[in-house]
Amino acid sequence: MNEKKKKIGFKLILSSLLLLPGLFVLFIIGYNTKYLIRLPFFIIISILIGILMCLLVLGMIWFIKNKQSNQNKLKKWKKILLSIFMTIYIIGCIGFVVLLYGPNDRFKTWLITTAMQTMNHQYYCKWFYNEDTINEILNSNYVEESGESTDTSLIEKHEYKYKKDTYENEYEKQILDVEDDIKYQIIELEVNGCKGYLAVIYDPSKVKIAVTQYLGTRGQYVTQMAEANNALVAINGGGFSDPGHNSAGGTPTGITIKDGKIITNGEYGSSGGIIGFTNEDVLVLLKNTTAQEAINMGVRDAISWGPFLIVNGTPSFIKGNGGWGYAARSAIGQRADGIVLLLVIDSNATRTKGANMVDLTEIMQNYGAINAANLDGGTSSVMVMPKTIAQIEYNAPCNDYRNDTYCAINDPIDGALEHQTRPIADAWVVVE
Repeated sequence: MNEKKKKIGFKLILSSLLLLPGLFVLFIIGYNTKYLIRLPFFIIISILIGILMCLLVLGMIWFIKNKQSNQNKLKKWKKILLSIFMTIYIIGCIGFVVLLYGPNDRFKTWLITTAMQTMNHQYYCKWFYNEDTINEILNSNYVEESGESTDTSLIEKHEYKYKKDTYENEYEKQILDVEDDIKYQIIELEVNGCKGYLAVIYDPSKVKIAVTQYLGTRGQYVTQMAEANNALVAINGGGFSDPGHNSAGGTPTGITIKDGKIITNGEYGSSGGIIGFTNEDVLVLLKNTTAQEAINMGVRDAISWGPFLIVNGTPSFIKGNGGWGYAARSAIGQRADGIVLLLVIDSNATRTKGANMVDLTEIMQNYGAINAANLDGGTSSVMVMPKTIAQIEYNAPCNDYRNDTYCAINDPIDGALEHQTRPIADAWVVVE
């Protein structure tokens, strides 16, 4: 009977040591967010911690009194393994708490700014932080746009004669040191350890909007929209409504214009606005403009999204990381000579890296954009082209079974960490 009591006592100590660190983590999380405070579960955790502390104290008293008789109960190798496991477990719990609430705000800032800009993953940060903390971080990381709209007189289209004797910098040389009859080129980049692709389009009249064939019902993959338009290259466009988070993606956000006709006429937020091309092939970024006003201004193709990164040569003021965190990103811009820049930046395999608004702005500035805007990002960020070119020139895996003729040259990753993109509502396509 005495032996049985000893075993029970040892199990109490071990169970208490295993449960206490985890419960302390939950207690601290509950203290820092309303997510658990509103639930009786938080009270239960507090009671359990008190009970386990008492059991641990009683167990330790028992262990000290019976130290001599218990010192050989476990084999040496079991003691070593148990000690290693407990050390890793306790350090892991402490490290997790320090990561979330420690003096260094880097992880907190990344998590909040990244999660709060998603459509259906905001709970990732709401699990750990209350509303005041979230607002404090967001107020320290934002994009302050100028409020101006594009001055179209700043864009002067040039014919296909770009070569010069000297170039201002390496970026201008990359753009202009090309053959006169070139239609586009792809410049490969690296941003924060992630791959990026900048499509340089020399004739802005070839950049148009493609919209899902199932408008209002479900989206299409960019490969499908590219194929339908016989595109040379295509990237994703603006955001879209996704009621129920079912990934239908069939309704573009805000205003959509295609071939001079209004396709959707919804509202868009204070960030960004209309991103479109006029009949003179000038990229315009328009604030506080209605769909009909855009048509009257001669806008032929447009979407709604943002934020605007550069307007009339002046970059937006960006505080911190811009409030959008790090993720896969897409952007569009235009140089003063009319050349259009389509940019896609990948994330990493765990979707914890990528580009922020500062990165996008710097790249667009480096390559001479005087107007540039952020497009939809995350799983939507994709650049596609004909499969034969993608495989030969960019070693693209082209494992997308949905299309036999087009595939992505970048590596989009979805929420399940699968290497695939998703159906969306619209895309920018570069036609023949």
